[in-house]
Amino acid sequence: MLEPDLKTEAFVLRRTNYGETDRILNLLTPEGKISCLAKGVRKEKSKLAGGIELFTLSAVVLHRSQKSDLALLTSAKMQTFYQNLLLDLGRLNLASKILKELARVTDQIDSPEFFSLLKQSLEGLNDGLDLRLVETWFNFNLARIRGEQINILCDTDGDQLQEDLHYVWDSTEMALRKLPEGNIGASEIKIVRLMLVSPLALVARVKGLEAYLDAIKLLSMV
Repeated sequence: MLEPDLKTEAFVLRRTNYGETDRILNLLTPEGKISCLAKGVRKEKSKLAGGIELFTLSAVVLHRSQKSDLALLTSAKMQTFYQNLLLDLGRLNLASKILKELARVTDQIDSPEFFSLLKQSLEGLNDGLDLRLVETWFNFNLARIRGEQINILCDTDGDQLQEDLHYVWDSTEMALRKLPEGNIGASEIKIVRLMLVSPLALVARVKGLEAYLDAIKLLSMV
């Protein structure tokens, strides 16, 4: 049985106008994705409006009923507004892309890990981390949560990846293939493995990381 009221944190993934003054919201919370109705939120003096902006972490209260799939948003208070995203077009575009991708993916599957994935990505973008790093870390971990993690243990021959060898990505075999002139070596493989088990902020502290990001980013987009 659902608890009638849920107090939690939330990001807005998608907003759809409903009726004359309402909106239907798709919220991403630590409990998963929740759809809700925000009544009167488009009115000029609505108390909910400030808490349902995009790129904002808010404290919300949701009233849930077994009679409807839509919860009712009864309170929304802004906790963190990632305002630096609005000052840089590249960061804003990537943040928007991440929101759209999570909105799409959470229509298919749901996981409480998505909330942390979004929060860390927006924090990284807001704090000025390399765009390639944020996008690559996001892509790898989105694939991991979806159960589509790339093979970083064995090559196309089934052999364990070796530190003294170089590889290229084989899209047909969906694995790394040995190639002396390949752009994937021990350092790239170690960073990919680190990305899959570590917070974004920790990965960002790796010295010389920038030199490997272009090659690693290509792996994250397969």
